[in-house]
Amino acid sequence: MVGAGYWGRNLVRNFHALGAAKFVWDEDPAARAEMLALHPGLAAADGFERLLEDREVAGLVLATPAGTHYDLARRALKAGKHVFVEKPLALTAGQGRELRDLAAAGRLTLMVDHLLQNHPAFLKLRELAAAGALGRLRRIVSRRQSLGKIRREEDVLWSFAPHDLSMALS
Repeated sequence: MVGAGYWGRNLVRNFHALGAAKFVWDEDPAARAEMLALHPGLAAADGFERLLEDREVAGLVLATPAGTHYDLARRALKAGKHVFVEKPLALTAGQGRELRDLAAAGRLTLMVDHLLQNHPAFLKLRELAAAGALGRLRRIVSRRQSLGKIRREEDVLWSFAPHDLSMALS
């Protein structure tokens, strides 16, 4: 688990509950300490590089600021690790293709967390659209009821748009 901030703490909780989390790393010592206190059996990693070097670590979950995803995922894939990365995968299509190709070349799993793809309301909507119950879709409008958490490390485009685009494309 790399990143134990606003969203990372949810991923740490869920992967720990599944028995799939061994280590947690976050640059903030307080965030690391909180995760260790909340999740017995979880250990603090000595840093990102140590996770890459550890042969017992098969994969990494990345929940870090959007601007770091490409570099961290690329390094993890090159180290032979499977990667689950919070959205967006990367900040450019070229970077995304490079990560896809690295994963394929290494026969590794590369997964992007598009949380809303699994929401029951969205699954029902997609089912209705596929069955033709909504008629021919000509336009999709997305409206936010809230701006959510204001982030300094990324803008609204990288925070919200990937959710809307992944659902529209699906």
